[in-house]
Amino acid sequence: MKKLLILLAVHLPWVAFAQKQVQKQLQNQFIMVKSGDTIHLDKGFFELEGTLWLDDKQDVVIKGKGKDATVLSFKNQTSGAEGIKITNSRNITIEGLTVLDAKGDAIKVQQTEGITFRHTKTGWSGKPKKTNGGYGFYPVNCQKVLIEHCEAVGASDAGIYVGQSKEIIVRNCKAWHNVAGIEIENSLHADVYDNEAFNNTGGILVFDLPDLVQKKGGFVRVYNNKVYENNYPNFAPKGNIVAKVPQGTGLLILATNNVEVFNNRFVNNISIGTGIISYHMTEETIKDKEYYPFPDKIHIHNNYFERPMVRATSKGRMGMMFRFKLKFGKDVPHILFDGIHDEQRTEKIQLCIRNNTNQSFADIDAANDFKNISRVLAKYNCELPALKPVTLATSR
Repeated sequence: MKKLLILLAVHLPWVAFAQKQVQKQLQNQFIMVKSGDTIHLDKGFFELEGTLWLDDKQDVVIKGKGKDATVLSFKNQTSGAEGIKITNSRNITIEGLTVLDAKGDAIKVQQTEGITFRHTKTGWSGKPKKTNGGYGFYPVNCQKVLIEHCEAVGASDAGIYVGQSKEIIVRNCKAWHNVAGIEIENSLHADVYDNEAFNNTGGILVFDLPDLVQKKGGFVRVYNNKVYENNYPNFAPKGNIVAKVPQGTGLLILATNNVEVFNNRFVNNISIGTGIISYHMTEETIKDKEYYPFPDKIHIHNNYFERPMVRATSKGRMGMMFRFKLKFGKDVPHILFDGIHDEQRTEKIQLCIRNNTNQSFADIDAANDFKNISRVLAKYNCELPALKPVTLATSR
């Protein structure tokens, strides 16, 4: 593979360089790079004013000296919304760098088959706030997505987000101080494993939402993750769907089908260890006639649950639900099901919960204004076939 060397000839870390020249050199490299090339970024702290955009490229690696050594700062960004943007490409790898303080999303990838993020970090400086960008890692409408050994901090929506995509692996990553640590949305065939999601509002979300091009996600496996202390106050801008995620959420499955959750540790998430809910819980009107708002074929087994004897959040609409409807006090069950079924179907939702350490459960009967809350788990003690692992055909 040929190599391109960007002449950002510096060897002292954390020094800001002649910024306009750096911006020009980098963008030229992104435009001129050829198939098989590697764009090498040297060690240093580089302040950039505009989005670095890679379009219609194939087999390109963008490689820094390490996420603590090569930092691209967009704190004074004046053009474009993203830090790095990749579109209409194939087999692109980003590794060994940090994207900091982007005006909007840190790294957005669209319409690309084969995107790998490795040993890369996205984040925003200072205390988490609603003016931070929405997403750290943001592949959307992509296929063959690999995110590994990455870190995401401070996103006002999701630190690691994969939307409307197919064939996805997220592994060995860390996400904290985001509204959602890791989110898989309207995506098919995803494996999320060996990650740590902590100190977010919600640790891991698996959502299907209306009004999107790819209507239905599913076949998502969430396993071997450590999901703990996701009790950070929700700082999402109003109107954003994740603004409805209650503080203290470990895992939330919303309207998605075929989800298997196993061998995870859900510890000290004060409101919802694991939740299974329909879109109706958002109290939003559904205008999308092709959208199916109910979860189905959900299998939760062999996980570990632990939480302190404290009350769930009292903030927001969900907080009011806990306080005035559910009235669990400090004995909040680890697993919540909203109890909303599709009345157009004869059969009930397939929800199986078994063999979890410290498992406790509530069907909160939201469909009937919480009148018949049940903590009896027996009818959900069943088993569904194991989902198949995701394999990415490309070798990168």
